[in-house]
Amino acid sequence: MKNKKLFKPLLIMVVMMGFCIHTRAQQNKLVVRMARLVIDSAQLDAYRAALQEHAETAVRVEPGVLNLYAVYEKNDPTQVTVFEIYASEEAYKSHLRSAHFIKYKTATRQMVKSLELIETVPIALATKMPHSNG
Repeated sequence: MKNKKLFKPLLIMVVMMGFCIHTRAQQNKLVVRMARLVIDSAQLDAYRAALQEHAETAVRVEPGVLNLYAVYEKNDPTQVTVFEIYASEEAYKSHLRSAHFIKYKTATRQMVKSLELIETVPIALATKMPHSNG
């Protein structure tokens, strides 16, 4: 009788451990990159529009593009940082071949004064979407 009482909690623990291991394994496959860019100040509005269109399209149409966040520094809007999360290395490579990425790179080539790509390893990735008051 004692063994039956222990079986259910033990089963739940094993299932939860399997879930955590699976989640950690999935996270290890992620490609997480940062891009630091310096944009020509005379072309900031055009660059922002091109980047916004590109990011929204990539997240909407590419299943392997999980997140694309782009920000500029408040005190120097020519300094742009893009934080990208892809489901896998193949998803990242597929993104680089996509029509919208090629369109973005071609359109912004003369706007970007410098680009630094930074490979990263995730420690903690958490997101909370703000509530809408609508």
